[in-house]
Amino acid sequence: MVVVHPDVGTSAAPGKNRRSMAKKKARVAPSNTIDIDQDVDNHKVSHTLPHSAPSTTAVDADDDLMIETDPSSVPEPTSAPLFPALPANAGQTSLKSETRRVPVPPHRMTPIKKDWINIFSPLTEILGLQVRMNIQRKCVEIRTSKHTKDIGALQKGADFVKAYSLGFDVNDAIALLRLDDLYLDSFEIKDVKTLHGDHLSRAIGRIAGQDGKTKFTIENASRTRIVLADTKIHIMGSFQNIKIARDAIVSLILGSPPGKVYAGLRTVSSRMKQRAI
Repeated sequence: MVVVHPDVGTSAAPGKNRRSMAKKKARVAPSNTIDIDQDVDNHKVSHTLPHSAPSTTAVDADDDLMIETDPSSVPEPTSAPLFPALPANAGQTSLKSETRRVPVPPHRMTPIKKDWINIFSPLTEILGLQVRMNIQRKCVEIRTSKHTKDIGALQKGADFVKAYSLGFDVNDAIALLRLDDLYLDSFEIKDVKTLHGDHLSRAIGRIAGQDGKTKFTIENASRTRIVLADTKIHIMGSFQNIKIARDAIVSLILGSPPGKVYAGLRTVSSRMKQRAI
């Protein structure tokens, strides 16, 4: 009789292996289910992402549009304040007073002392300037004040004093204060032609004429005032009138006879009368 003993190692191993495999399957099963669920969810997400992406971009675009068109973020345009125009003398009180010195030649110091009342009265009354005469420096000092209304008053006052210092009469120089289109023009005989000795004296005599007849004729025809100071000639008047008088004087300096100059002045004066009419 043969007795067969079962192999414990071989028989037990399969049982244990089956039990251990079953336990492992039981343990691994939840993880597998989770993985499966996660895979399924991932698949769902992967399937849904392409459809949801446009919605997010559209929302962003809408947000951008909302930000651009938001009236609260855009500043409202502010209108500039409107102020009335300031008068011409508005800044005179706040600005520092201006001073002008007009030099006076030595040979005109005595006449200016005699006519001082007639000189400073128009400057103070018409222009509202402050005036004083500095004897040591031999000049007339003019300064603006709170009563000065015109911006160009200082320049007008300086031109008035300069005209008197050049030799013009006070009544003629006052016209510079009352009218705006009057100017002073000065030149010398040598600027026109270089003359010496008797030739220079004869040129000055042709300009002045006998007893000043030629000079007065030029003044009346051109409506200007002329001063002959040795070789210097000063003319006061408007721009066009100064040109007429200067052309006549230049012709006399160059040697033209007075009769020819008178004829030219008659023609010019007749044209001026026609323009005035």
